[in-house]
Amino acid sequence: MCLIALAWQAHPEYPLIVAANRDEFHRRPAQAARFWPEAPALLAGRDLAAGGTWLGITRTGRFAALTNVREPGAPQGSRSRGLLVSGFLQGADSPQAYAAAVAADGAHYSGFNLLVGDAGSLWWVSNRAPAPMPVTPGVHALSNHLFNTPWPKVQRARDGLTAALAAPTPEALFALLADDRAAPDDELPDTGVGLAMERLLSPPFIRSGGYGTRCSSVLLAGRERIFFAEQTFTPDGEGERSAFGFRREA
Repeated sequence: MCLIALAWQAHPEYPLIVAANRDEFHRRPAQAARFWPEAPALLAGRDLAAGGTWLGITRTGRFAALTNVREPGAPQGSRSRGLLVSGFLQGADSPQAYAAAVAADGAHYSGFNLLVGDAGSLWWVSNRAPAPMPVTPGVHALSNHLFNTPWPKVQRARDGLTAALAAPTPEALFALLADDRAAPDDELPDTGVGLAMERLLSPPFIRSGGYGTRCSSVLLAGRERIFFAEQTFTPDGEGERSAFGFRREA
């Protein structure tokens, strides 16, 4: 997952709203979102290479999502980052306690940002930051650097979600995720991948033959009902959409 925009405690009907794009190599196998047979309360896609996931929610409203930190040439961690997401969703620890445990164990993973939350709190933790922190009410976004780092795609997604709060429909959220306009060169970050790659990676929606946006996810988590939708994409930008709506369980 390479772009997450979220509104936390910023809408009267939906305490948590999420619009997120997962960017990945198209050759890496993955399964579209569904309730997992071995964990029937867990709704998420699945990384078939390592077994974890990038974003998911449970019937009780436990939520987790992950982005990688872009650090070309860095050594690979010994554990899959996607297991951090599925670990929280299948567990019972509070978001704060889980974030603290992840921070203490972070050296085993390549760079990551992890969001974990439930009905009462939402926390962000990264093994490239000093300590976990609670997410404050409002609209936030992150990509492949730290929380709210003002990359062009992060700013664009944050502004788009702020505007969509007036009428946060799935179509409005999918529309902001479909933005494939490259940022101007003078606004690009320098993350060590070269100018051509910075341009390619700069829009919210990335389109290329080998690497790009594999799926877009929209979450509207209300106090009584939860709606989740996912749009998957092939390398040419085609794909299928699925949607799930269910009552939040206690």
